[in-house]
Amino acid sequence: MTVDTFLMTPYEAFELLELRVGRIQKALPHPKARKPSYQLWVDLGPLGLKQSSAQLTDLYTPETLVGRLVICATNLGERNIAGFRSEVLVLGLPDEAGRVVLLSAEREVPLGGRVY
Repeated sequence: MTVDTFLMTPYEAFELLELRVGRIQKALPHPKARKPSYQLWVDLGPLGLKQSSAQLTDLYTPETLVGRLVICATNLGERNIAGFRSEVLVLGLPDEAGRVVLLSAEREVPLGGRVY
């Protein structure tokens, strides 16, 4: 971090994070992951098809994930998750039992649209 980072307003800091809407095109169990997870392929429209590894097995099956709109952080860099390249972070929040509930758009919107 530079000194300039500390001079940012909260809004300027928020603008650094790129959140976009995508649609899950494919979901498979992630066989090599330490914790039960899925390998996801998310269509982000003009940004293309991106991969993500996500721990969503408590509330979702691969069949219920395909076609679902999700919110993704797209500029956090890539990670190797048990041999699978994860390019975006699919966002969720915990329910009362700590299970991940996906964040989503409440209606159809263009894929790749930026959250603001």
